[in-house]
Amino acid sequence: MQKFELRRDRFALFDRMDSPAVNLCFTLDLPDFRPWCREQGLAPFHVLLCALLRAVLKVENFQYRIEDGEVFRIERLRPSFTVVNQHHDLNFAQFDWSDDLREFVARGIAAREEAGGMTELNLKYRSMSPREAKEQVFVTCIPWLDFTSIQHPIAKLGEPDIPSFAWGRFRDAPDGRLQLPFSVQAHHGFVDGYHIHLLAQGIAAELGAMMA
Repeated sequence: MQKFELRRDRFALFDRMDSPAVNLCFTLDLPDFRPWCREQGLAPFHVLLCALLRAVLKVENFQYRIEDGEVFRIERLRPSFTVVNQHHDLNFAQFDWSDDLREFVARGIAAREEAGGMTELNLKYRSMSPREAKEQVFVTCIPWLDFTSIQHPIAKLGEPDIPSFAWGRFRDAPDGRLQLPFSVQAHHGFVDGYHIHLLAQGIAAELGAMMA
């Protein structure tokens, strides 16, 4: 938390605003990992989800949370993401973390199938304690759209401490690259544009390391 203490005055500035959230949409440039996923029999969405969450765990500013007015740093992540059920309604998938990529993907697919097969809203998250709930980041994918902006919902306008991420339709780019619209929303008292830049670099690095 020493790094946070260096920016506590910035946190105080933004935290007293009605909405302290910063929301940035940009084109994320990545190595095209889809051919590698096909060779390995891995689902690209879940591989990208793993790369994102690993990158989050390497940028400290995305790990700060607020509980009862106090700032603390989470030590782990509970993967979760949105899915579409058979009626084309949104639902939430959650699963336990694994450091092993194949196990991570398998658990993610199982969680997707479970949540996608439900007609009612998956309320599994309600069994989590308030502290456990803070160990999430919110992830959604909109694969049909090449969006340029997005507004994520926030449970309490003044408490956007759990980061939200979204990405859209993949598009081919030159030199074996892949581009996609990507959105990051976080508490501006914790996260600046520089940290979003670090996260983007981290996602690309994690994918590169997986394919090495």
